[in-house]
Amino acid sequence: MPKMKTKSSCKKRFKVTANGKIKTGQAGKRHGMIKRTTKFIRDARGTTVMSEADAKIVRPMMPYSR
Repeated sequence: MPKMKTKSSCKKRFKVTANGKIKTGQAGKRHGMIKRTTKFIRDARGTTVMSEADAKIVRPMMPYSR
C-alpha cells in the first residue's frame, strides 16, 4: 500500500494530545488588537483544544497522528 499523505496545512497548525484531542492556536489574534477587549486578549493566550465538530473535519487530513 502506498503511504497516505498528511495535509501540509494541518501539519503546520495542529498537534494531537495524548487523549487524541486536537490542539490549536487561538484564533483572532493576528491584527486589530486595539479593538479587542483586554479580557479577550487575556483569554486567548496560548493554545486551545479544538471543538469535536471541527476536529472531525481535521482528523482525516492527519492520518498518522493518532
